[in-house]
Amino acid sequence: MSETILELKNLETRYGQIYALRGINIEVKKGEIVTLLGANGAGKSTTLKTISSLVPASEGTVKYFGEDITHSAPYSIVEKGLIHVPEGRMIFKELTVLENLELGSFTLKDNIERKKRINRVCELFPVLKERQKQMGGFLSGGEQQMLAIGRALMTEPKILMLDEPSMGLAPIIVQNIMDIIKQINSEGTTILLVEQNAKVALKLADRGYVLETGEIVMEGNADVLSTDESIVKAYLGE
Repeated sequence: MSETILELKNLETRYGQIYALRGINIEVKKGEIVTLLGANGAGKSTTLKTISSLVPASEGTVKYFGEDITHSAPYSIVEKGLIHVPEGRMIFKELTVLENLELGSFTLKDNIERKKRINRVCELFPVLKERQKQMGGFLSGGEQQMLAIGRALMTEPKILMLDEPSMGLAPIIVQNIMDIIKQINSEGTTILLVEQNAKVALKLADRGYVLETGEIVMEGNADVLSTDESIVKAYLGE
């Protein structure tokens, strides 16, 4: 049985007096793709931000390889190989594609290794190789998403947390990005995926959790969730 490498226990997050997360418990095992499903405002993005320490947890713990990282600094979480690709891509639009990728390896001192990683990202995303000298702001939405994922891969993450990677993209681009996520996973990177497109997410994932107003209301294997009547009605259409 695979080891649990990320564990959220009774995790609570508040914005002022408002609870965004109410005592959630989530496990991610090595090599898995785990998806968080739910409507807008359910707490999916807050979960990732709390893991990354971008938003402080009010109660509960985040454990990574058994180490309590609940109140660690965000940069130290990055250094541990727990990498967050935020919603909205957040690339540096005024920098070139190459500069964005180089910034993704800011913790790396070895230039030869940096070049190797850039080449690897360009193999996964050939369009980024073609656009290396182009400003990030001139890329299409799909290309910006590829750059955001590519920049994250420059750290060689142990867990890659992706927040809404398909948002605003054409179906053919979504399929391309999901194929690449699957490939990244098959090469050894564990994935925690927040995705509003439940159909796409459950096709890709091993397991899933359903969030409603900050609470987990359902969890299970992706193939079981994709046939659950309440999930089908709420997220997959009749």
